[in-house]
Amino acid sequence: MIVLGIDPGLKNTGWGVIEQRGGSLSCIAYGCIVTDTRAPVAVRLADIHAGVVGVIERYRPTGCGIESVYFSNNAKTAFATGQARGVALLAVAGMEVGEYGPGEIKLSIVGSGGADKEQVQYMVRAILGLPEVPRPDHAADALAAAITHVNMRILRLAGGVG
Repeated sequence: MIVLGIDPGLKNTGWGVIEQRGGSLSCIAYGCIVTDTRAPVAVRLADIHAGVVGVIERYRPTGCGIESVYFSNNAKTAFATGQARGVALLAVAGMEVGEYGPGEIKLSIVGSGGADKEQVQYMVRAILGLPEVPRPDHAADALAAAITHVNMRILRLAGGVG
């Protein structure tokens, strides 16, 4: 099974593609769609959509894990992230999609919903057998979303999660 992970953001949308083969996971590719902050929002959203579609066309994932919007103190950032997430969801329509909050992803990867970013990045590297932590951090977060999707799918198939 090939799984796409997405860490949405208007400025940087991280993506990562992993493969599940039996009980092992491997990294196929990862990167970041960077939009021009001087461009109109509509153009930036179109760039994110085109970038995600390009990743899908190249790697042909059958599933996707996407991080849900984290509402912190900055409503403007949350709104922009939600827009980026929306166009990413449009791009993955038709495949199996799981939406996971930051705490769910941290719990799935590290075993603690309160894990810090460095712990998540370390575990992503270890789980996928990578020589170093994926950069930029948006790509590492996307790979974590993909790993979480695989983990949650396994739990659902085993009857452990609804």
